[in-house]
Amino acid sequence: MNILSLLDVLEEELENGTGVLFGSRALVNREKCLEIVKDIRLNMPEEIKQAEWIRMERQKILVDAQKESEAILKEAEKKIESLVEENEITQKAYKQAREIMENSQDSAKEIRLGSKEYADGLLEEVENILIQQIEVLRKNREELNSIT
Repeated sequence: MNILSLLDVLEEELENGTGVLFGSRALVNREKCLEIVKDIRLNMPEEIKQAEWIRMERQKILVDAQKESEAILKEAEKKIESLVEENEITQKAYKQAREIMENSQDSAKEIRLGSKEYADGLLEEVENILIQQIEVLRKNREELNSIT
């Protein structure tokens, strides 16, 4: 069964639920609804699963980039401490430390921006697919409602 069919079955189950007095609540078959939701999850388009994977990978990349940046900064600090004794060497160490920090910050920024753009592109594709699916669902409901 595809997602649209499963949504139709779920909608029907909710609409056919027994009404409760003095409210908009209804009693429905919980097991059946949960089973339908489970089937919907199993039939999700691959793009949605990929988008979630990308989101998690993006987060891992950002964490790794931050750890790498911190490690590089710590390494630079150790290097600076060992070279403080001589003025000329100290100046070189400060210069290298600044370059390392700038490079690591630039690298982390590039990784963040690249992963954000990639994830945004995939999420945009998924959004477009979902918009199309919703439009088909609306048309199907309109057709269903127009049948007399």
